[in-house]
Amino acid sequence: MKKLVVGNLKMNLINLAERERYFKLLEKELSGKDFSNTEVVLCPPYVHLESFKKWKNKKIKLGAQNMFAETKGSYTGEISPTMLKAFGCEYVILGHSERRRYFSEKNEEISLKVASALKNGLIPVICVGETKVQREEHRVLDVITEQVAKALVNVSRTKAGGIVIAYEPVWAVGSDVTPTTHEIMEAKVLIRKILVALFGKKYAEKVRILYGGSVKAVIAKEICVDPGMDGVLVGRESLMPHEFLKIVAIIDKK
Repeated sequence: MKKLVVGNLKMNLINLAERERYFKLLEKELSGKDFSNTEVVLCPPYVHLESFKKWKNKKIKLGAQNMFAETKGSYTGEISPTMLKAFGCEYVILGHSERRRYFSEKNEEISLKVASALKNGLIPVICVGETKVQREEHRVLDVITEQVAKALVNVSRTKAGGIVIAYEPVWAVGSDVTPTTHEIMEAKVLIRKILVALFGKKYAEKVRILYGGSVKAVIAKEICVDPGMDGVLVGRESLMPHEFLKIVAIIDKK
């Protein structure tokens, strides 16, 4: 099973000039590189999906930052899984902490999106993780168990291999604070146990578990390689191709 590095560009690349500059930098950094052990995915804002599809770099797969559960209809402002597929997406990030925080997304809504993504041939990268308060109150086990179990309530065991879980401790997202290797390993073991309870060991082992939260090249080994994670979900560093691909290279070697 290949490792996975997902770059979440968030609400950036504000205009065409920024996008074209990003492409040029990315092309330059990709030249001569071969990541044979790792899938690399970039998730740009919706408005850039068509340009990323036309760019067609074989070393990079395309994903989206969110989607709606329905395939079409009167849902002003929403983007459907069928639209994402039509524009070349293979992955979609669901349940990101920023969606939960700023747009009040609930586990039940995320569950519907997960089922819809799988039904329409997309691989959902499902984000789970605790806030600082929840950690201080020793509620990590309960929070992650609820988030994972509810997100996967409509997923059969035969579909388990088509999902990805990203552990993103909310208190580390966008900060310079990161969990220790041991804390990340504990989260991975917990998530794997939940998956085994839901799907059985055979199917649970097919699910890739990533780390996300202030991921940088200088700590990639500590937060991904050492705790045995299957990859990382990268935020702001994905906007800097040189740093982003350094992270990929570190993970690809292991």
